Amino acid sequence: MNVFDRLNAQLKGHRGLASLRFFLPGLVIGLSPTVLADSSRDNLSINHVPFQLHAQASVVGAVGSRPMASVVQSVRLNSSAAIVVDQLSGQVLIEKNADAELPIASITKLMTALVVLDAHLPLDEKIIITRSDARLEKNPPSRLPVGARLARAELLHLALMSSENRAAQALGRSYPGGLSAFVRAMNVKAVKLGMASSRFTEPTGLNAGNVSSPRDLIRLVEEAYLHPEIRRYSTAKELIIKVRGRSLQFRNSNALVRGETWDLGLSKTGFIRDAGRCLVMQAEVENRPVIIVMLDAQGKRHRVRDAETIRKVLIQKADAPAAQDKSKTRPEQSFSRNPV
Repeated sequence: MNVFDRLNAQLKGHRGLASLRFFLPGLVIGLSPTVLADSSRDNLSINHVPFQLHAQASVVGAVGSRPMASVVQSVRLNSSAAIVVDQLSGQVLIEKNADAELPIASITKLMTALVVLDAHLPLDEKIIITRSDARLEKNPPSRLPVGARLARAELLHLALMSSENRAAQALGRSYPGGLSAFVRAMNVKAVKLGMASSRFTEPTGLNAGNVSSPRDLIRLVEEAYLHPEIRRYSTAKELIIKVRGRSLQFRNSNALVRGETWDLGLSKTGFIRDAGRCLVMQAEVENRPVIIVMLDAQGKRHRVRDAETIRKVLIQKADAPAAQDKSKTRPEQSFSRNPV
């Protein structure tokens, strides 16, 4: 049974709450972060106080989840903003400048995919890449020529896997009402998800006006993870398509997908100069599903190194006995010492 099937089984009867677990306005009632992070690029801390939600208690009880070890430890990341959340309990495991509003580059394409899928547009409908799709901001390179005729599903696949900008632009342009209606739908979806720090101006992420915060992006990733197409396309290693009789091979923009170390359920990279290197992932680490968001790393290598650092810390702490947890077994040192 894969991660998604197990999550579905564990959350059966609580599906309506699944997308509300993280930070929805009006539901958070006991947010007490133990955050040691400062504003520098290299310092952050693990936050071991879970968000307390009225709507969450029954879900956590039904799942029977066990939080990862509650041991505060300094972690060094190059990314200027990041957050890691236990997908089952909603516990924030790591955070650094998690509410900073930053350009998100091609992480935008997750919202693009959500709007397309929410509209229930036929995935087999053929869409032609036009000259307007090629006239994009910053004039990024593309292997999709003007005149290429692809199914909407193929455009989604290329946008999510290879971060193909012309594919994302064509998806927005072919939306009922055109590009302006598509952008409105993106922002309406952000409001519905409670993404108060997020704004969208176009479907590719090339415009620095597409901004969000790591905490908001947790909501976006969780919602995107509910769609099998997004999970499948974003984690595919490659896709071969035929354009004008020629076979073109596209690869995943996330090197971690192409490796064998990570167990990924969703992946999306992003980069423009204003945003730095960005990466969001849903992954299983030590049999625990987590969502990882990293923004504004300075270089591809640093983005990957940050991901590996996070994975290493989670593995080290997954089964480590916590001093706090041990102390709670003593009546004289129970919750009265550290009220939540």
